[in-house]
Amino acid sequence: MEFGFIRVAAAVPGVKVADCSYNVACAEAMIRQAAEKKVKIITFPELNITGYTCGDLFMQHLLIEEAKEGLLHILESTKELDIVSILGLPLQVNSSLLNCAVAIQNGKILGIVAKCFLPNYREFSEKRWFASAFEYPLDMELELFGQVVPISPRLIFQSSKINFGIEICEDVWATIPPSSLLALKGADVIFNLSADTENVGKHRYLRRLLSMQSSQSISGYVFSSCGYGESTTDVVFAGHGLIYESGELIAESTRFEVEEQLIISDIDIERLRNERQVNTTFASAQRIYINEYVKLVPFEFKESTSFHLLRHISPSPFVPSDKKLLHENCQDAVDIQVMGLAKRLTHTQIKKVVLGISGGLDSTMALLVCVRCFDKLKLPRKNIIGITMPGFGTTGRTYQNALDMMNLLGVESLDIDIKDACLQHFGDIGHDPAKRDITYENVQARERTQILMDYANEHNALVIGTGDMSELALGWATYNGDQMSMYGVNAGIPKTMIQKIVEWYAYSQAEGKIKEVLLDVVSTPISPELLPAEQQNVIKQKTEDLVGPYELHDFFLYYFIRYGFRPRKIFMLAKHAFKEKYDAEFIKNWMKVFFRRFFAQQFKRSCLPDGPKVWAVSLSPRGDWRMPSDASASMWLQECDELPID
Repeated sequence: MEFGFIRVAAAVPGVKVADCSYNVACAEAMIRQAAEKKVKIITFPELNITGYTCGDLFMQHLLIEEAKEGLLHILESTKELDIVSILGLPLQVNSSLLNCAVAIQNGKILGIVAKCFLPNYREFSEKRWFASAFEYPLDMELELFGQVVPISPRLIFQSSKINFGIEICEDVWATIPPSSLLALKGADVIFNLSADTENVGKHRYLRRLLSMQSSQSISGYVFSSCGYGESTTDVVFAGHGLIYESGELIAESTRFEVEEQLIISDIDIERLRNERQVNTTFASAQRIYINEYVKLVPFEFKESTSFHLLRHISPSPFVPSDKKLLHENCQDAVDIQVMGLAKRLTHTQIKKVVLGISGGLDSTMALLVCVRCFDKLKLPRKNIIGITMPGFGTTGRTYQNALDMMNLLGVESLDIDIKDACLQHFGDIGHDPAKRDITYENVQARERTQILMDYANEHNALVIGTGDMSELALGWATYNGDQMSMYGVNAGIPKTMIQKIVEWYAYSQAEGKIKEVLLDVVSTPISPELLPAEQQNVIKQKTEDLVGPYELHDFFLYYFIRYGFRPRKIFMLAKHAFKEKYDAEFIKNWMKVFFRRFFAQQFKRSCLPDGPKVWAVSLSPRGDWRMPSDASASMWLQECDELPID
């Protein structure tokens, strides 16, 4: 298992009902196919060796004995394979028949899990043939092919790389599924052998059910349900193969296929364990069930010699690829910002706001939030005071966009040129204005903040901050300049998402001239505009040339903060996500910049103004991120230096 990933598979094999020889051959072939693809654990559908729809044939001794012989054949024919295979068949225990899942590896039976909840309604009649696992002791053992193995619904198969549990079909539909307890007792991944009949709308419900179970238990969930070969009499089976990771669907079969399917993906065990560690509710639930019985079944994998990630890694973890979901997220983000600002205004009984409008993305986003907030509170838009403050680097393009936006949105507009004030200040402190250094730039940022703060005091207004979360991560803000405000509406939104929100607003909420202006803002290069431009409308100072692409920094930020991944793993994920755009050396260089700046600039975040949390990732020192301002980055930078780029 490399980088915390484990490769799993859900098989939807060919099946002939009551033809054990055929079903065994199909299963064996798929196990070998999965092993060639370096799958570590594969699960088959419920009762795949006999077929699920055998009906009263389950009362025939021949079928039951042939199923056992089929299991023995697979056990012996795959004994050289390291892969763990989970197979479904009926097993006679004492005087009862149990619907079982059998986990095997290297010719050894690891354990047997019997089904707990037997559906006996509508098209299902399982209690006619099977007994429930609840009717037997939880610590029972069974002798099978000369091996004494545990048989219980409370088994957790434990290795140095993964802990997994098994449940069967209806078990996950129960009010409290067995997988909930298994997850609380340490199972990282649950495998479900299922025979899921098809009807209109059921698949959508099933996906929601599995997603929620995976999410609530903070686990991987691998679901395999039988395909069309089981379809008979009054029921049809569509063949479901679904793989989830903490509620997220990462791989899925095609339904209603006549060919067998092998659905493979890599589940991130490290991510799951990190989420459980952070989630104190999960730990509290573990303590409640601490005395519940489970049996740990040890097993181990051989060491892998190579690793290549199969699953898709989005280069924009904050930005969904699905357009409908993206639009919903944009709407939610704006609503969260609006409601946060609305509460601050009503609490303080202040009815005016002041913000600097540069014609760039962040101030545009903040202005749109203010407009929507004032409309919601039924306050006049003229109570929004937008101030454009052209300086030495302001271009005609951004300046005009700032004026046009304020005019078209109907807010109060002021134009205060800061150049003379900055020149006066340069003289006061003895700075040569020809020296275009950090002092030259920061004087402008602090002059603008001084104007905003003083104007707010003069008019009993709040200064609204415009800086975003990506800038906060990199410290790309002037301390006690644009870093400071009375409420920062963008503090919880990364730059990559701000671009999408402004674009969404332009297309869905605006029309005419304001739409044109907003789209031009989106297409304008990101810049602080603090250094003089060579031409009036040509921006010389581009932020991403100085600190690197925001899409890379947002990627690094997401996996560093959200999951606590180390540079080695983030680098691997970034190479995979951006393989069509950036080479490894480029990614490595900017990742070093990210970690160096992130650690060095924590002092700016330690005194961050209030602002609404929008995403699961936040840098508020009062909420999600509490880090000493003087922490050392040496370990992270050393690991970055050691990363191979070949």
